[in-house]
Parts: sequence; structure tokens; C-alpha cells
Amino acid sequence: MTATDPALTALSQRWCALSLLHGRIESHIERALESRHGLSVREYSLLDVLSRQHSGPGGHLQMKQVADAVVLSQSATTRLVTRLEDRGLLTRYLCATDRRGIYTDVTEAGLTLLTEARPTNDSALREALDEAAKNPELAPLVQVVEGVTVSA
Repeated sequence: MTATDPALTALSQRWCALSLLHGRIESHIERALESRHGLSVREYSLLDVLSRQHSGPGGHLQMKQVADAVVLSQSATTRLVTRLEDRGLLTRYLCATDRRGIYTDVTEAGLTLLTEARPTNDSALREALDEAAKNPELAPLVQVVEGVTVSA
């Protein structure tokens, strides 16, 4: 049997706690979005990311950038885009300057659903964080999450 590095053991424990926090938050938000709006967390995230696009240089995301933003493989992102397109929430079109490029935009129906779902997402996130803060192992991570500033 080999000795375990205490620093790695502590790091592993923190990672497990972070993973647990993420899982609890995502599960809570998933239930709320699904029950009230028929959206999964990934669908909501995709609509949210795509709604932030704009016209002009660098305004539209390539499929790889979208996949990175929603933390999915490119093939899973393509399937997700197809499902949302079939529901009339997204449209795809060819890039005017590169016929190989395909852009995806949120439709008016998609923007409406996103606007309706945003308060549900936000309140479910708040509820999940408040619940997690009651757990002594997760409370420090909740404090970190609440204190982080992310540039848009």
C-alpha cells in the first residue's frame, strides 16, 4: 500500500464537494425548467448563449464555440440544436462569407420562452444555493460561487 499525499486527498475531497454542489444545483434547476417550461438545463443554456449573439464581426458563434459554451460535444450540440429547431425555437442558416459555416439564431418563439424561463432558472438557482449553504461541506463553495464576478 502506498502513502497518500494529504494535499491530493484534500484536493480530491474539495473536487467531490464541488461536483456534488454542481449536481444538486443542476438537478434542482432541471426539475423547475422541465416542469414549468418543458426545457432541459442544456436547452435553456443553449438558448441563453445563442440569444447573446449579435450582428457584425465576431457576433455569431461557430458550432464549436457553442459546444464549448454549453459544455457538450459538437455532435451532442448539433443534436440539441436540431431538437430546438424542430420545436421552432432556433433557425440555422449559412454564413454569407463562408458557405461551409452554419450559424444558429434564436427565433422569436425561442426568445419568448427564454424570457419566460429566465426567472424560473434564477429562482431555482437561488433555492439550490440556499439549500446547499445549509450543508457545512458545501457552504464554503456556495460562498465562493456567490462572490465570483464573471465578465460577460
